[in-house]
Amino acid sequence: MASFSFGAGNAIKLATIPLYAAGRMLTLLVPRSRDEWVFGCAVGIADGALALWNVAAADGRPAVWLVANAREAEDAATRGIPAVSKNSLRGLWRTARARVVVVTHGFGDVNRYAVSGALIVQLWHGIPLKRIGLDSPETLRVPRVFARTPLAGPVRSVLRTMYRAAQRRIRVLPSASHVVRGRLESAFGLSDARVPVTGEPRVDVLSRGTPEQRRAEARAAIVQACPRADPRMRFILYAPTWRDGAADPAVPTVPEWERIVEVLTRHDAALLVRSHPLGAGEYAPPFPTDRIHALGADLVSDVTPLLPGMDALVTDYSSLVFDAALVPLPVVFLAPDLDGYARRRGFYGRYSDVADDDWTSDWAGAVAQLDDVLGDPATRDERLRRSRELSARMHSHRDGGNAERVYRAILAGLDEPDGAFVPMEGPR
Repeated sequence: MASFSFGAGNAIKLATIPLYAAGRMLTLLVPRSRDEWVFGCAVGIADGALALWNVAAADGRPAVWLVANAREAEDAATRGIPAVSKNSLRGLWRTARARVVVVTHGFGDVNRYAVSGALIVQLWHGIPLKRIGLDSPETLRVPRVFARTPLAGPVRSVLRTMYRAAQRRIRVLPSASHVVRGRLESAFGLSDARVPVTGEPRVDVLSRGTPEQRRAEARAAIVQACPRADPRMRFILYAPTWRDGAADPAVPTVPEWERIVEVLTRHDAALLVRSHPLGAGEYAPPFPTDRIHALGADLVSDVTPLLPGMDALVTDYSSLVFDAALVPLPVVFLAPDLDGYARRRGFYGRYSDVADDDWTSDWAGAVAQLDDVLGDPATRDERLRRSRELSARMHSHRDGGNAERVYRAILAGLDEPDGAFVPMEGPR
């Protein structure tokens, strides 16, 4: 069941305008500290924020993680990370005092009402294939109460002004390559200087150590998250993307489930279903099987480190396809609503630029392709070649040093005035 939509989110933004105004007054009155940092991440103690935290902590940077719930607080304590509830008065105060604010999704990763005046680092959470931010009409979707009224236009203008004003505060938005840089500049309305090609800290884990070490660690993590999964099986990750509050059209029918399990059984494989955290579909087979396992955000907050333990990826429009290219993994593209999704959300470039022309619109096609990938070495090698080529186009850095480069970029900007900030990109 979908749990979030832009329309609902924008309704909350409009309703809390007085709180944003009060927070702005607070940040005008309260001086920022000289060197304190705060970190936050919508999916927990994970993603690029954790990678950057490790670098900053190793350098002795005073910092705190702003958590959303008891689970995140417990995870932070386990890792030895000092934490404060982001929605508490302490969370408000620490955000208002921080010199540097690090987020991965939006300002709501920390205390959203107290970010003005900080050096804001937006790490984002994946290379966009679908249009995001100001490039997507979904971002400015008007709340339902205004949608069919004369107020729709003025409300949309207010939302656009709020988004642009918020995004102008971002001082560092790391990009994976010059191709990705152009997308992020457009989506966030930022200049080149604020979008350095440093690589994404979140994918450093896919470049460190040997391939054998990465695979062994990832397989162990998969089995820990899915204890019913046989560790000797091949693992296929299925990662459908978010439909902006709409129902997921790719949930299999009973005959499709039967065909999926048949192919998985023949190749001694299991399908791990990673529904989007904001809109999970009902991916539960109507019969008992040890070939299908949930791998949701409630089990694993960040799936990226698990990719080396997978044997293939099935997805539609997820940014995970770019992460999987670093492993690399063979990919099957299942896009049941391509035309409608393209009209409503849009893509950067053509879908076929990433998925080639043999993407499929139904599970019958996806299962047939997966059957070939698992059973035919030549087909697997061809899909791996595509992934390597995609990685070469989209990732300028594959050395495990992205977080270090981002950290140096932040330090380079700390003593610069807002308009003169030019972060370092580091060596290629």
